[in-house]
Amino acid sequence: MIFFGLAALLIAIALIVGVTYTVGSLAWVTLLQWKDLVSFDRWTEVLITIKSNKLRTALTTISVAWGIFVLVFLLGLGRGLNQGARKQFAREATNGVWMIARKTSVPYGGYDIGRHITFDNRDYDRAVAVKGIDHISGQFYMTGGAFEGTGMMTKRGGKANAFQINAVHADAFYLTNHEIVEGRFLSKGDVADKRKSIVVGRPVVEFFFKKGEDPVGQWLEVAGVPFQIVGVFRDEGGAEQERQIYMPVSTAQLAYSGNDRLGMIEFTAGNAGPDEVKAIVDTLKGQLSERHGFSPDDAQAVHVHNNVEQFQRFSMMFMMISVFVVVIGLGTLAAGVVGVSNIMMIAVKERTKEIGVRKALGATPSSIVFMVIQEAVFLTGIAGLLGLSGGVAMCALIGKAHVSDFILDPGIDLSTGIAATAFLVFAGALAGFFPARAAARVNPIHALRDQ
Repeated sequence: MIFFGLAALLIAIALIVGVTYTVGSLAWVTLLQWKDLVSFDRWTEVLITIKSNKLRTALTTISVAWGIFVLVFLLGLGRGLNQGARKQFAREATNGVWMIARKTSVPYGGYDIGRHITFDNRDYDRAVAVKGIDHISGQFYMTGGAFEGTGMMTKRGGKANAFQINAVHADAFYLTNHEIVEGRFLSKGDVADKRKSIVVGRPVVEFFFKKGEDPVGQWLEVAGVPFQIVGVFRDEGGAEQERQIYMPVSTAQLAYSGNDRLGMIEFTAGNAGPDEVKAIVDTLKGQLSERHGFSPDDAQAVHVHNNVEQFQRFSMMFMMISVFVVVIGLGTLAAGVVGVSNIMMIAVKERTKEIGVRKALGATPSSIVFMVIQEAVFLTGIAGLLGLSGGVAMCALIGKAHVSDFILDPGIDLSTGIAATAFLVFAGALAGFFPARAAARVNPIHALRDQ
């Protein structure tokens, strides 16, 4: 272990020293030859050299352009996947947990398997006191079950339609991604007083009311019982998440013969981590198993949908994907840069006699180095910008095509574009530096004799 640690330290030191030396050398040469950057004659010479070697220039351009294209495209696609997945999570609170009553799958306390578990108001009251819970709500299912839809016929005048009905406590608002656009959400007073109050989504308003008509204060009939609208909400998830109606759980239990039954207990855990949330879930399951006589280890009796845990898994998976994308992209780009370096080595070899003449006429080693580096940076810069533009364009096409709900606005931000451009300049300089250094060491006499 000590040997591997020492080896890693030595490698890191070697890399730091190598990069520092290269960057320092490049900076020093640029400082000495900065006038060549604005020299018309020098740029004309670079363009003539490139034009006289069309095949070499084409190969260089293709290799670097492809490398930066792959890097940008993969980074943009990864960003789109990240945003798409986060939007899916945004439909519900990322710190939310849903505990749903189901059937037992383990014999316990003399009971056989397959027994239905039903929560009640006392379970909710006990859960409220559990430390670590931020917001909590119970939910009563009038029909169906958790995530199976509880659509009931809603009427106003001669119009009728089925919408999902959620009988909940006031804190249920914090388990969603809803935004109130008119009025308010359910209050604790609505639940305590068993008021006939409802909060509806925009599609409900659009179906029952004319454009410009104020729905707040109006009445709708839900499964034969009149309710007054106290608020309207919208949701980034779209119409699917907005075709819902919320009413006080106490009113629904009274109006639809629910007694004190609950089908689900849902809560948020603030900024608690996965381990803390698991401890809260274990506490609640212990309370529920004690009251309803099922094994606390029975995963089927109470199904737990833990967004905190799932979001952590997603974040870890996305981080691994991001690292993989960067490694693949940089590897592809590095292959292109190595190709550029090899091509520049060939170019220097072809121009050995020319370099010898330059040195014989008084050209300094720094001017020779800068000449080669300038050509390499120009080639990689042009090719890289072509690849960068192609990658951004491809990401934009995928975004407009809407190929999947899990890919949202793929692309790169400004900082990534600037970083890619800076990396291109450095990669081009690096690709030309080592061939240029070899060219600067050429002996003028030997160069003039070169055939």
